Amino acid sequence: MNRTIALIALLTAFPPLSTDMYLPAIPLLRQQWNQPLMTVNLTLVGFFVTYCLFILVYGPISDRFGRRRPLMAGIGIFIIASVACALSGGIRMLIAARVLQAAGAAAASALGLAMCKDLFDGRSRARIMAHIAVIMALAPMLAPIIGGWLLHWLSWPWLFIFQAAIGVMAFIGVYKMEEPLKSFSHVTPANVLKVYLRVLKNGRFTGLMLAMSVLVFPFFAFIAVSSEIYISDFGLSERTFGYFFGFNALAIMIGPLTFSYLSGRVSQKMLITTAFTGIMTGGIWMILTPHTSPWSLALPMWVLSFFLGLCRPPTNNLILEQVDRDTGAASSLVIFTFMMIGSVSMGIISLAWLDKIAVLGIMGAASGGLALIFWLRFSRVFLIPGSWS
Repeated sequence: MNRTIALIALLTAFPPLSTDMYLPAIPLLRQQWNQPLMTVNLTLVGFFVTYCLFILVYGPISDRFGRRRPLMAGIGIFIIASVACALSGGIRMLIAARVLQAAGAAAASALGLAMCKDLFDGRSRARIMAHIAVIMALAPMLAPIIGGWLLHWLSWPWLFIFQAAIGVMAFIGVYKMEEPLKSFSHVTPANVLKVYLRVLKNGRFTGLMLAMSVLVFPFFAFIAVSSEIYISDFGLSERTFGYFFGFNALAIMIGPLTFSYLSGRVSQKMLITTAFTGIMTGGIWMILTPHTSPWSLALPMWVLSFFLGLCRPPTNNLILEQVDRDTGAASSLVIFTFMMIGSVSMGIISLAWLDKIAVLGIMGAASGGLALIFWLRFSRVFLIPGSWS
């Protein structure tokens, strides 16, 4: 079981591995290719938009043909695209290679979440998700640190060679595992849209998914702008940036650990309520703090990250609990919605704001507040399945 959990964690960690390791290179590429931040950030926005679209493809395919074959195909594309990224000689080629990389990475994280539903029952799934979240949090914590050291000793193409090597490891793991899906769907490609519409008609699933999705707004924006703030604005080195980014990622790891410890002692409703309140509080702190040092971003962002990590295991589990079939399609919709909203926030934060830290704070306060209001109004609906149609 430990190997299975580790493999699922690696698969769901593909997005942070594909983005956070690359973040320290963004200011360098801006200077090397003489491009504005908005253009260079298209390597992030293009990645996540493509990633969202392909997630919708892999879910129904995996419901019909199983998880292994789509996973191996997607990871194979990821490996090839990572090598293409390393060979890029300009921003246009890098954007195109990143789009291809996203088309492969989508299989990994979408089907990793579906495998949780395949392999574990409702009682243990939330706890397993907490363990996976802890392991997965190591990726965004270590990735920028590794990226910073690779930039220091080698050059930016080695970031993508490293990612290709990780892809090879994941491919071998999927190749060796048994097919986790036991009951196959007979949905044809022509009926894929009907499957998604059927899932979206589930009011409990769609309502909770949309409410939880707004929470990612400040976090994806932070990913897009963190290197610019820490390196260009505060003058930190790429290696020091990696440590600051890892400091925030550490909070996302501690959050699920805290949930795992408290889940048998505190009610699920109270934990989620506390988490939403904490996200809103972190955003307000970021707005009110004078932005004179890197810690004016790092400390309130740590609070935001911790409470996001605290609420992700129970809320993800609650979302999946709202569906009885089409799990692959449902998990794809969850990640699609999260990533698409995150891509929008990346585009917004890349605009020419005078104080990007304040904008991040506004995003945190607004998203946490909206999620909290929704939860206080409808929490009983989700905790008692079937009470809202």
